Parts: sequence; C-alpha cells; structure tokens
Amino acid sequence: MLLWGVAAVAGLGYLGLIFWTDNRIHGHIGGATDDAVTEAILPRFALTDHTGSAVTEASYRGRWLLVFFGFTNCPDICPTTLAELADVVDGLGPSADAVQPIFISVDPTRDNPAALAEYVAAFHPAIVGLTGANEALAAAASSFRAYYERTEQAEAPDGYTMAHTSAVYLVSPEGRFERVYAYGTPVADIITDLKPRLE
Repeated sequence: MLLWGVAAVAGLGYLGLIFWTDNRIHGHIGGATDDAVTEAILPRFALTDHTGSAVTEASYRGRWLLVFFGFTNCPDICPTTLAELADVVDGLGPSADAVQPIFISVDPTRDNPAALAEYVAAFHPAIVGLTGANEALAAAASSFRAYYERTEQAEAPDGYTMAHTSAVYLVSPEGRFERVYAYGTPVADIITDLKPRLE
C-alpha cells in the first residue's frame, strides 16, 4: 500500500510538472516568454514533410518559422489555428516570403504524408506538414517542450484523440526559439509582432 501511495504521489507530481511547464511556456498570451524558458527550448526535428522529403530544422534556415503541433482529426484547435496562420501569411503580404508555417502532426498512425498534404492544402499552400516515427516526433516535441498524448475516446474517429500543446512557436532564421503565441492570440497581434522582425 505504501509503494502504491508513493507511486501515486510521484505520478501526480509528474503531471503537475507537465501542466506547470505548459502554463509557464504558453500562459504568456500575446507576450514574450522569459529568458529561462527561451534558453530551455532548442528547436530540433528530423521528420518527413507532406511531399515525402526528409527535413530538419536546418532545412528552413533563413526563414522565420511558425511551428504548431497538432493532428488532422483535431475537431477545433488545429483547424482554427491553421486558418489563423493562413490569415497571418496573407496579412504579411510580400514579407510572408520570409516566414514558413509548419504543422507537426503528433498522430503518425493516421497522419502520413499523403493525409498531411491534403490537410494543409485546405488552409494555405505555404503551410508545410511534417510527420515521422514515434521516436522522431517525441524528440521534436521534447526539444520544443511541447506536450502531446494519445487519449482513448470512444466517440472520436478510430476511438482515440490526441491531447496536445495549443501554442504556436516562433523560431528565428538562425534556429533560435523566440517566443510563443498562445492559442487565441489575435491574428492582428501576431502580424504586428512579426512585421518589425521581418524588416
């Protein structure tokens, strides 16, 4: 009984740490992250894009990255965020050439490159979809300090859904994490923040 109690406390402590970290990183609605969080996030990934090509974060050097973790069967947060990223790209006009929106799927079982190609194309031709093996996705999420987890849900497609971090990460052309835009940050605010960076 004592061991079970210790395990339960440890488990709750671990979950608490996850939620504390998620709130610490993503609670800055419309604001920049602090230096400690900025230094803790080192964006890295080695994945496959929606055309079937192998890519890493270095493949996009020289461009500002807007990185979002999600999945194609997401009922609300993902389509809303991708539609907003499309509006950001359109709102930047010619400056948008310096920006690369990236959608990293955390559901490799269903989101192969073909599925991602169809999905991201529905929002904007500039959005790149990425997927990979479980280990590669876990490493990518860890480098961003992003959270995701499969959750069994009888009414969801295939009987499960994916819980995931809802923020958009901004990465500099040199590959340095700059800040997050929390879910619900107005498109106009994101554009206002990006424009001076693109000059």
